[in-house]
Amino acid sequence: MKLNLTRPIVFFDLETTGVQVGSDHIVQICLLKVMPDGSESDVTYLVRPADDKGNTLKIPAESTAIHHITDAMVADKPTFKELAFSVAEYIGDADLAGYNSNKFDVPLLVEEFLRAGVEFSLENRHLVDVQNIFHRMEPRTLVAAYRFYCSKELDGAHSADADTKATYEVLKAQLDRYDGVAYTDRDGKTTTPIVNNIEALSVFTSNPQWADLVGHIGYDKNHREVFNFGKHKGKTLEQVFHQEPAYYDWMMKADFPLSTKQVVMQVQRRIVEEKRRKDQEKLQALKLKFEG
Repeated sequence: MKLNLTRPIVFFDLETTGVQVGSDHIVQICLLKVMPDGSESDVTYLVRPADDKGNTLKIPAESTAIHHITDAMVADKPTFKELAFSVAEYIGDADLAGYNSNKFDVPLLVEEFLRAGVEFSLENRHLVDVQNIFHRMEPRTLVAAYRFYCSKELDGAHSADADTKATYEVLKAQLDRYDGVAYTDRDGKTTTPIVNNIEALSVFTSNPQWADLVGHIGYDKNHREVFNFGKHKGKTLEQVFHQEPAYYDWMMKADFPLSTKQVVMQVQRRIVEEKRRKDQEKLQALKLKFEG
């Protein structure tokens, strides 16, 4: 089934030095851009992982064992910082799709853009995670998904280009297979969510309970940011930062993703602004009392 697009969508996959969004780096990125008219283009980059000063970082052996990318293969390749503008320009205002992308690839891509100092906003951009469709409808891996939906074996699994193209084929096959198929969620609500509409697929594959990109911060029933980890799990950030101000400083110094820290800073700014507003109201009340 041809995708019903109102604007471009970029399917992408990353191979990395590891699985920690806050500290690991991209070593390969493949981007497959599909236009509303059905035309396609793709680019693949090998990337030299580097720290903030441009010093080359080693690719752990356990990561190389999975994606087969070695230090020698990326030794003369550009860093992500050197590629960031080209990657951002290629993506443009397109929506994004991938496999396990909402949980890992999107947060790490955003993290790399932040490290590079290149603006890349997810605002008004739909995110479609093909794995979430698959796991909710037929829980399995990408290799099994490709076999199940496309009746083919995935050659070159764990290479960014093969995985990216397989993800694109799987989504099209999912649209065919689940056209009109009912899905019942945990609350007992039944819908037919798999439709040829990127915005609807984005809603179905996203987690609205996450305030940040990796799920460290969630929302409670009143849409207030709450901790999803540690000793303060379930408590609102505002409550904790009021009672234990040092916890904010600890989070900002700890090895959390920059995108998580952005959410934390937004909450802290609200606290500061609310305190300033209340202080101004008190001063105004005292002023009126004095003048009266």
